[in-house]
Amino acid sequence: MKRNWRNLTATILTVILGCVLFYVGTDGFRAYTAESARTYKLLKEKPEFPNVTLEDSKGRVYSFSELKGKNIMLTFIYTACSDVCPKLEMNLAEVYQQIPATYIGKDLLFLSISFDPARDDVETLEKYRKAFGSDGDTWRMARIADQNELNELLEEFGVIVIPDGEGGFTHNSAFYLVNKKGYLEEVMDFTKIDEAVNTVINLLENEVEE
Repeated sequence: MKRNWRNLTATILTVILGCVLFYVGTDGFRAYTAESARTYKLLKEKPEFPNVTLEDSKGRVYSFSELKGKNIMLTFIYTACSDVCPKLEMNLAEVYQQIPATYIGKDLLFLSISFDPARDDVETLEKYRKAFGSDGDTWRMARIADQNELNELLEEFGVIVIPDGEGGFTHNSAFYLVNKKGYLEEVMDFTKIDEAVNTVINLLENEVEE
């Protein structure tokens, strides 16, 4: 009887310890997977967007600091991607279309950044832009030619990009919202278009009230 009781007590203590470790490891049960943990960490830290140099589909070259003063709806893509990237950009186009036109360009820009600058030159980005109905101004397709700057940005924003050995990449995907001061404001599930639209509009409306 005593042995059974000791075994039961040991089991209970093991379960409790496991729960405590899981609670700590997931930051209070908020991060259940590596990706959700990464997102939660980003939203806690709200990193600043590095002042990288962008080259867009129109051949314009400028630093990110020139875009400060506007909120940026951001995606990370590569044009040779045949699975998630097209869906990501189609969904971004849906968000773009649902945002009131009064905000577009004035308070909000859309930006799709390629993490494959060697292949995604200006001409390739221009073809990609046309394929998704981007106007090239209020929704820009761009690359970061400097690999060190690109790596810094990907690391700061928790974007995982792994060559698949066949010319493509395995990568995570999301909508990123950068605020007017250049800091990460929100990371959103790109499959939930309406939620993303509401998040962006709420931010814009709150700015008007302030």
